[in-house]
Formats: sequence, structure tokens, C-alpha cells
Amino acid sequence: MADANRAKEERMKRRTFVKHTVAVLPAMAALSIPPAGPAGDMQPIDLPKPETEGGQRLLAALQGRKTTRSIGPENLPLQTLSNLLWAAFGVNRAGAGLMGKPGRTAPSASNSQEIDLYVALPRRVYLYEGVPHRLVPVAAGDFRALAGRGAAARAPVNIFYVVDLSRYMVGPGQPDRSIGDPEVQKSYYFTDTGFIAQNVYLFAAAQGLAAWFHNCDKVRTVREFKLRPEQRVLFAQTVGFAAAVS
Repeated sequence: MADANRAKEERMKRRTFVKHTVAVLPAMAALSIPPAGPAGDMQPIDLPKPETEGGQRLLAALQGRKTTRSIGPENLPLQTLSNLLWAAFGVNRAGAGLMGKPGRTAPSASNSQEIDLYVALPRRVYLYEGVPHRLVPVAAGDFRALAGRGAAARAPVNIFYVVDLSRYMVGPGQPDRSIGDPEVQKSYYFTDTGFIAQNVYLFAAAQGLAAWFHNCDKVRTVREFKLRPEQRVLFAQTVGFAAAVS
């Protein structure tokens, strides 16, 4: 009898889950990234306020952190994209920190905040601005394939990590006297990229998403994103829903 009752409870849970899923899907669709307009329509996307609660606890997210290379093409809801970018490198302390800049969710050398996140969506490439938490268009077109072939070219979000060497301030007020050394800078920007990428991995694990950190086409990315000489493309990270296993 006990086994029969447990089986009945499980069936009821599954029915409730399916009913709830069907009900929320239209709402999720309404929150999806707005479709791009004409090629010349390059309007910023004001991201909704990030949600700073929910998801798995940190230790559970660490347990679930992994690289998933099979990622489907389904769009992320706009709120999820907002939360993802905030978790990656958003502002978590509005008060001025070192060098007069706000605090971010990932550290950087002397708070240089030298890593920029270029976000390739299906029809646009955007620059993520932590302040005021929005996406600013930089190129029209689908450039996701610059992140790699296969799942990367089809996934809804590809984050390109780009260092801006001009952010390393040298002179009065700079506590790190070695920050002007190119080799020291290299050690800093690779490490700082790793901090951000791990934030993305942990967010993906906590939210049931798939993430994959990898190399990218550095030469074409510089040209297509119209980067300046002091900017260098480092890596890319693909994020989306895990592809269904057939």
C-alpha cells in the first residue's frame, strides 16, 4: 500500500510540473531577448534589474560546475541574460572602490576592470556595460561563429572576453608600480578573465544552464567588432540550455 501511495504521489508531482511548465512558457517567451529590427536599428538593450537571490547554494553550484559542449539554440529569457551578465562582471557595490571605480562581482588588478564582455546574440553583437547595466550594440549581424563551430555557432549567447590595455593606469595614486610592465599585464588580464569565466560557470550550474569556455577566432573578431589597437581578444564562453540527448 505504501509503495502504491508513493507512486501516486510521484504521478501527481509530474502532472503538476507539466501543468506549471505549460503555464509559464508564454511568460518566458514574452521575456525573451527582443528581436532585432532593420540593420541600421542599433538601439541599446536596457537589461532588467538583476535578481540577486535564488538558484542553488554555492556549494551545490560548485558540485555541479562543469563544461557542457552540447548546447541548444533556444533563446534565454531576457531576465536570465540580465542575471548572467551581472553575475559575470556586474556592479555589486555602488560605492567607489579602489581607483574611484565601483565594485564588481569579479576582482581585477588595482580595480582596473580591464576586461570587457562582448556579447554575441543571434542578430547583434553588444558590449555589456556594468553601469548602467545594459547592452550597447557594436555590430549588426550574426557573429556567433567567431566563437567556434558546432554548438557555439548556434547557441543563444557567446561572450567574448576582450582586454583593454588602456585601463591599466600608471602614475600617481597607482599602488602597483609594476602594472605598466606588459608581462605583468598579461598575467593580470588572463587571471581576471578566469575570475569572470568561473562566475559564469557557477551561475550556469546554479540555474541549470550549460556553459563552455574555449578559444575563438581572434583575428576576425578584432575586425568585425571594430576593436581599437589597445584591445585584444582573449577567449569566448558559450552559454545556453543543454541540448536534448537523442
